[in-house]
Amino acid sequence: MKSESQVMTEAGSISQSPRRLRAKYTHRTNFVYALCISPCRELCQKRQLVRKTGAYAPTHSEAGESRERRMLIGRHSFIRQNKLSDVVGRIDYISNPKRQEHLYATYQTEGATPEFWKNLARENQLDFKASGTTGKCIEGREFIIALPESFVEYKADDVVRLFTESFYKRYSVECSAALHHNKKMTNYHIHLVFSERKMLEHPEVKIATRNMFYDEQGKHRRTKKEILDEQGNLRAGCSIIPKGEAYESHIFTKKDEWFKSDAFTREVKEMFTEIINSHVKVESEKLSVFQQGGVYLATKKIGKNNPKAEEIKADNAARQEWNRTVDVALVEGVPEEDILTVKRERITDKTLQSIRTHGWLPDMFQQIIRGAKDFLQEMIFKFKLPPKPVPKIDLQEWNDMRKLMEKLQKQSQAMKSIQQEISSLKKQLSEITGFFKGKAWKSLEGKIEQAEKEEKRIHTDMEQTVKQAGYPDVQGRRNQTARREWLCCVQWTG
Repeated sequence: MKSESQVMTEAGSISQSPRRLRAKYTHRTNFVYALCISPCRELCQKRQLVRKTGAYAPTHSEAGESRERRMLIGRHSFIRQNKLSDVVGRIDYISNPKRQEHLYATYQTEGATPEFWKNLARENQLDFKASGTTGKCIEGREFIIALPESFVEYKADDVVRLFTESFYKRYSVECSAALHHNKKMTNYHIHLVFSERKMLEHPEVKIATRNMFYDEQGKHRRTKKEILDEQGNLRAGCSIIPKGEAYESHIFTKKDEWFKSDAFTREVKEMFTEIINSHVKVESEKLSVFQQGGVYLATKKIGKNNPKAEEIKADNAARQEWNRTVDVALVEGVPEEDILTVKRERITDKTLQSIRTHGWLPDMFQQIIRGAKDFLQEMIFKFKLPPKPVPKIDLQEWNDMRKLMEKLQKQSQAMKSIQQEISSLKKQLSEITGFFKGKAWKSLEGKIEQAEKEEKRIHTDMEQTVKQAGYPDVQGRRNQTARREWLCCVQWTG
């Protein structure tokens, strides 16, 4: 038996299969969608989900729609567990070419022989009968694993072996699996049947030390009288096992309770999803396990000949409306916590209240979901991300203003320098005293005069600069309106 790594290596290096049929997926069952969203409310109300075609390129319904407004909706893996009340019949159904029109490959672990499954079914039925439990006996369990479209390019034998051996390596129970399409050729998937019990190394056989009496339910009775009718005859369905014969035998361990747990199902889903993701060729084909308690609502599968098929179909339609609205909300930037709050308060709480008051009413549940969807839509329309500052002037005008500011700042610095120089010269002049300081006095006065002329010249240049830019004076350029425009431009370029 090959290890998981060996199987995965082989599957990764196999040649492509000629089958290039596409599998069908929905929000729960992995339908591939592209969400088209318009940036305005009117177009947003016209949003639609369109089937993606080609190499996972997003499609769009509105001409000229901006590329950044389109996105692929995340896909969830579809891996479901079923209970089997006829494990032998189920294995024959999924692996018999006469019963499956599109069967591509089957695979069994080493000990999963037809005799193994017959013995397993027999022992499960005996134990079930002895327990006195009502309902149907669970003889085995099955996982149905929907595969991405690209897996049709791998050899079917390698694909089914990869998943079966991966399961066997982790849980060490016998498995039988089959890979095929459904009748409509829309769903490429694996059926993996597994046992909840393991074979005992040494079978347990109990020998009767006296006659053993069993009633119609297979329960042991102490005396023969308890299984006889009024005429003293053995009642139909009752049995007697003579002394010295085997009255009980076990060739399997007890059922592993782990296989009944939600944690086990979750673990298997994550394992198979990881295997799928490690073998897809395109990043966008990668899947994730559906998160219970998340923002989405899970849809239900409609089985064959289900009397509630129309009810489930309508229920699923309401759930998908909610899921699509959630997609829009996430794209528009509504926080996930806010969506969860709407789901909890508008769906979960109201549904529980409705059930307590009226019982389960499918129509009422659908109304609750659609009410929550409408509320979320209003939240989307009202919700706005912090707006990016929009300048009230164009880029050319802003550039002109920037150059003007730079020129004025240089003139202002020159003005400050000359003013400081004048202040320093006047201070020096005030400190000159004495009759013989006339020459120094005249020198400082000349310098002060030249500095004041330079100050006037710079001021004149500043006035001409702002007038040429269209402002009456420097103060006018700094009025409140111009200041707001300036700050807006600074924010916009930042």
